[in-house]
Amino acid sequence: MSEEEKGAPKPSHETIIFACFGGLSNTGLTTGLASIEAVKELGLKKAGIGCLPSVPINNPTIYEKVNKAKMVITVDGCPFECARKVCEAGGIKIARSLVLTRDIQMKKQSLAQDLTGNPKPIMEYIDPADVEKAKQLIVQSITETEG
Repeated sequence: MSEEEKGAPKPSHETIIFACFGGLSNTGLTTGLASIEAVKELGLKKAGIGCLPSVPINNPTIYEKVNKAKMVITVDGCPFECARKVCEAGGIKIARSLVLTRDIQMKKQSLAQDLTGNPKPIMEYIDPADVEKAKQLIVQSITETEG
């Protein structure tokens, strides 16, 4: 019988990252990639990526994980701040809210700009330097907010 079946408490990540993966722009894709890279660097015990669509549908699993976590941060690509607003509307206390256009001065670019011509492969819209800067910002935000 597994620990879960025995009723043992389920572990959670110390930090839950809610990122807007808005796949219609470079900023949204960068938040997703940077969040994944931050989790890879910090490890799953330290950080995990929460399912943002679970918040407005009141999925009990995500709330259980959030309640066990030490903190929640949101990562948004643009000033719409969808991740922050969804979490706040769901009653989730946010320790830190990051916005790439504000915090690393990233320029938002629509991936639909080339649809009437010859669209580039998706990763050509992503600047690896922006992903690295965003990852560093996420990691720094988690480690500074903890201390």
